[in-house]
Amino acid sequence: MRAFARTSAAALAVAAAGVSAQGTAWVSSEKDDAITLIDTATLAVKGTVATCKRGRHIQRLPDGRVMLACTDSGVADVLDAATQKSLRRVPLGDDPEAFDVSPDGRTIYVSNEDDGVASFIDAQTGKVTKTVKVGQEPEGVKVSADGRMLYVTSEVASMVHVIDVAQGKVVKNVKVGKRPRRMAITPDGRELWVTNELDASVSIVSTATNELLATLKFEVKGARAEEITPVGITMTRDGKRAFVALGKANHVAFVDVATRKVTNQVLVGKRAWNVTLDKAEQRLWVVNGLSDDVTVVDVAGAKAVKSIPVGRVPYGLVLVE
Repeated sequence: MRAFARTSAAALAVAAAGVSAQGTAWVSSEKDDAITLIDTATLAVKGTVATCKRGRHIQRLPDGRVMLACTDSGVADVLDAATQKSLRRVPLGDDPEAFDVSPDGRTIYVSNEDDGVASFIDAQTGKVTKTVKVGQEPEGVKVSADGRMLYVTSEVASMVHVIDVAQGKVVKNVKVGKRPRRMAITPDGRELWVTNELDASVSIVSTATNELLATLKFEVKGARAEEITPVGITMTRDGKRAFVALGKANHVAFVDVATRKVTNQVLVGKRAWNVTLDKAEQRLWVVNGLSDDVTVVDVAGAKAVKSIPVGRVPYGLVLVE
């Protein structure tokens, strides 16, 4: 058990930071078929919500509802953020893992790992309107802010597939690092940052030319290169900083986006998997898949302040504030 994990000093550190966050963190769990709810003010678990089987990627929808993709059920569970009740289930096809939603909320884009396709699904009817063939084991899905382009990573092909949404076809395949997972787009829309789980790196791609601009490699003191397995990534609203979960290296990297350099590394739980920033950008929430907890990090101090036990093999997290 880490020394910072459950001490009164950690609680005092949170208070001293002047954080007045109020709301709920929703944490998906692969093995509990449930979502764990954490009070963001007290940093304590306040309950669970039963859901579909093997919940993985979780996301807020444009209308404020919460959507969870359940790999073993082949559906998305759509939940009311206020009542925490399931509203309906939307079919997502075989083995869905990650998804994104069009800016108008009308279309769900999902990666179907077994079929090697990206599916376009009508959010109201649940019907597949289009499928686009991509590389084997598609994983990350990210739509551009204007809704025109869709980016899908292929773990086996080590590529990002650039899909023109209107045409419904791949217009460019971009070679990146080994086993690409998740993505973030800079707020100015100019760069796509792609985490490469088996390459200890992030690939930076131009969205104008769909060409690789640079590769950011990670090193962690005391960790072998194969233990540095980046997956989750998020950015500040001004696009100045990125935060990357380094997987089995058990750290989160703080990155200066302009210089593409790591400025800090924070020790968190085992297999740091996904990362979420609160609205105030004062706290970074890190989901740790092998220690079955969530670490809350004070961004200004680059310091972990509390670890919160959650479900078995937690995967994703969204904040309802």
